[in-house]
Amino acid sequence: MDIIFWIATNVFGTPAILLGAIVLLGLLLQKKTTSQIVSGTFKAVIGFLIIGAGSGVIVNALNVFEPMWKEVFGLESGTLGSFLGQEKFNAQYGSAVTLAMFLGFLINVLLARFTKFKYIYLTGHMMFWTSTVFAGVVVHTAGDVAFWKLVLFLAVVLGLYWTFQPALTQPLMRKITGNDNIALGHTSASVALLGGLLGKAFGNKQNDSEKLKVPKGLEFLRDSNVITALSMGALFLIGAIVVSLKGTPGAQELVKKAGDQNFIIYSIVQSFTFAGGIAIVLMGVRMFIGELVPAFNGIATKIVPGAKPALDSPVTYPYAPNAVILGFIGGFVGALIWLVVLGNTVSYVFVPTMIVLFFHGATAGVFGNATGGTRGALLGGFATATIVAWGQFIMVKFLISSTIPDTAMWAADSDMFIIGPMISFLAKLLF
Repeated sequence: MDIIFWIATNVFGTPAILLGAIVLLGLLLQKKTTSQIVSGTFKAVIGFLIIGAGSGVIVNALNVFEPMWKEVFGLESGTLGSFLGQEKFNAQYGSAVTLAMFLGFLINVLLARFTKFKYIYLTGHMMFWTSTVFAGVVVHTAGDVAFWKLVLFLAVVLGLYWTFQPALTQPLMRKITGNDNIALGHTSASVALLGGLLGKAFGNKQNDSEKLKVPKGLEFLRDSNVITALSMGALFLIGAIVVSLKGTPGAQELVKKAGDQNFIIYSIVQSFTFAGGIAIVLMGVRMFIGELVPAFNGIATKIVPGAKPALDSPVTYPYAPNAVILGFIGGFVGALIWLVVLGNTVSYVFVPTMIVLFFHGATAGVFGNATGGTRGALLGGFATATIVAWGQFIMVKFLISSTIPDTAMWAADSDMFIIGPMISFLAKLLF
């Protein structure tokens, strides 16, 4: 048992190690030379860590962006009352969550081996958060569930989800990538599908976000890095000006973060930093995928014939970098709308988490662009905000209010909001 927990924590809990091991195994199965094995494994791990570094840069910029816009709208965190919380929840149920995650992955591999759904889910951090949130739903719904009952229930649910989620999004992934080499393994799948459907219904496929028609003097707008910096620069600038003009304690606290630098200048620099983070992610994705896909052929031929790796959402970004930003903008605008609507209808203070809105809205934007061009990308982002806003309200108020509502307010993702009510229904039937 200790070995299982060690593997779950140090391998599944460290995605770079998990994916490096996958590449190493694939290259060994193909009997590559020592030089090729070392080079391929190291470059895959480095590429993945570059993605993580770029994501960290994006998150740091969003950690300035989010409180800035909360202050613009006078938004305060919702009162959660008396609840267990993530830290105590992990202390009490962490062993069950870890074991369920490990067994769920084994179920995923077995289903990939013996069924036609040939997808192996390799997004380790999403595996952990999904396991945690689903466990929170079960415990809140059914109370103190026996250890092994909780483990087996979660393992089956997770194994099925990690197998069928990539299968559902793969038809659109083929359209995006132009091949069948990789799949999406991420909790943004529901909004990605919604983005694709909305793009097809209301968009214009001919108006591809990556083929902007601009006057000769504005050809710099064809560069995705410039588009990112301009779009985020405008949002940072507006927020910074409003905050600078407000005399509230919250605004003054934000301005202090700039130190001796002018807060508006500080905010503009953050927008360029955000754009730099996107560029880093795209570079890491290209490097990582360039090593993983050929190496994975070893597993796909020797262990799980025809298997495809299901990977984190940034693997979609290089195929439509402009749609990434359009998806986020659609999500941002949608979040502001639902903030007002929820507050004036069900009296719930929606906490729009920019990190979730970016990574999910961006993915939905890429999928929406594939079927509906620029309009589809914006609609995909708006759909993301809709799912996250109403999903957060339902989860925090009804499904995990006595366990981990703090986690649902910042870490629970689109698919969790969709599947959470189903988990609650099954828990009522089985426990």
